[in-house]
Amino acid sequence: MIDVGAIIDLHETTVARWHRQQVDNPYEGFLKIVCLQHQQNFRLWHQEDIARSPVASDTDLANVKRAIDQLNQHRNDLIERLDDHLVEELSAVQPGPDACLNTETPGSVIDRLSILSLRLYHMEEQACRSDATDSHIDKAKARLEILYQQHLDLRQSFGELLDDLFSGRKRLKVYRQFKMYNDPTMNPYLYAAKRPAA
Repeated sequence: MIDVGAIIDLHETTVARWHRQQVDNPYEGFLKIVCLQHQQNFRLWHQEDIARSPVASDTDLANVKRAIDQLNQHRNDLIERLDDHLVEELSAVQPGPDACLNTETPGSVIDRLSILSLRLYHMEEQACRSDATDSHIDKAKARLEILYQQHLDLRQSFGELLDDLFSGRKRLKVYRQFKMYNDPTMNPYLYAAKRPAA
């Protein structure tokens, strides 16, 4: 079965490490996919920061937007890959006759946990800033308490979802995103640009 604690530890450890050194992935098996997916969120987070810089040029913003689109595409592809892996792991589990679907897949929960780990890391930074006002620090600390609780709730709910899936009380289907914006055959702006001029 999937180890929720190992996923949480991976998220927290890598976020701290990647702020000190290059992004890496020393993991194997399922955790390797978890780490790949987490990398997309890490890179997305920092591209989003650049996109909001008041000194970014139009060229910078266009490049950042393209990077965000690509990272988001990879992020969604990897969520599906996480779910594909779990479907394979669950192949020996026969869901009960009353087994229902969950509104969110485990891959989506892992994605949300990944984003929460980034939010926690950066909010902790804000709560420890030496150049910030007391009111800024207090606001960051109050938000941190809420984020810690949200993370705990999501972690617990994720464990319960996995228990339900591996016991057959729930069943898992992979829901494909079918993102169209990066597909040159589906995005009208992309395929129209390839048409020969009349």
